[in-house]
Amino acid sequence: MAGLYIGSTTGYSGKNMIVMGMGLRLQKDGFTVGYMKPVGAMPMEIDGKLGDEDAAFVQDVLGLNEDPAMVTPVVVTQDFKVKAFTGKMDGLLDSIVEGYEAVSKDKDVTLVAGSGSMYSGKYCDTDAISVVRRLGIKTVIIDRFQKELKYDYLMAMKETLGDLMAGVILNDVPPNFMDEISQLLGPALEAKGVRVLGVIPRDPLMGAIKVGDLADRLGGKIISAHNKSERVVESFLIGTMQVENFMTHFRKKKNSAIIVGGDRSDVQLVALEGDCPCLILTGNLYPNDIILTRSEVLETPIIMVREDTFTVAKKMDDILSRHKLRDAIKIKQGAELVSNNIDFEFLKKELGLK
Repeated sequence: MAGLYIGSTTGYSGKNMIVMGMGLRLQKDGFTVGYMKPVGAMPMEIDGKLGDEDAAFVQDVLGLNEDPAMVTPVVVTQDFKVKAFTGKMDGLLDSIVEGYEAVSKDKDVTLVAGSGSMYSGKYCDTDAISVVRRLGIKTVIIDRFQKELKYDYLMAMKETLGDLMAGVILNDVPPNFMDEISQLLGPALEAKGVRVLGVIPRDPLMGAIKVGDLADRLGGKIISAHNKSERVVESFLIGTMQVENFMTHFRKKKNSAIIVGGDRSDVQLVALEGDCPCLILTGNLYPNDIILTRSEVLETPIIMVREDTFTVAKKMDDILSRHKLRDAIKIKQGAELVSNNIDFEFLKKELGLK
């Protein structure tokens, strides 16, 4: 019975994608796979029991149907936090061990998904390091590229976990950073005993969101071409510049939503004619009739929001970096990225799987 903890240097690093990708690949290779998420931060009632929304989704993708109380023994609610901070909560690691024993029964390998960073949950002794040591299982740490990689953190984790750390996965790496990893950072990590198990390249589809979902997340409303709310947004551009400059940038960025003031009909028209997936009009300003008509003719939805352009752009940045993996096409793509870019032969050897 093997176990593997999948943790990360920060929240929103792609743990669900990698857990699902690993689970599907191991199942395809003929192994029976168990799954648990010891600490959940998204409370959800499942069959009358408190569980975690992400954990329920991953179980569904992997075709599992374990007791939610065993899959996620610790669910963080406001009431839980009050008790934990006042020292009225103990025995949490014991319940995690009990859950692990239940879900790993008769399984070849059990994937244990972390929550937040490796230190999240320290206030109640359910941080990744405490859980990994208590369960005595190997660990893989994901580091998602966000301007740079957290190589110091990864080296420190190797010192902390020692032989329990199987290696690291570098996720969401842009093409222009690949050479630096292969020639500089990868060898530097390996020299410190940190094995790089995989480098997953950035894929625009993985951060994409449907127009309808985007409108909900922004707190806006779609005011035209409602039938095209399934169109996909991969990135965004801010249309505050002169039209000529905007056109230069716009041509380079496909599938980009355009965030523009409701009074900038010149930029709005260029964006519509250039087949952007949607327009996001800020300042709660309605577009003129020409823009509305072109939007309907070209079937490009317009989302109207209250906030100013800067606030909406900041929200968009958060949404695209943290959007959850829910669509079937994204799960399939994520599973392929994981399967093609991680050293499964080494992992299987580390876990004693034959």
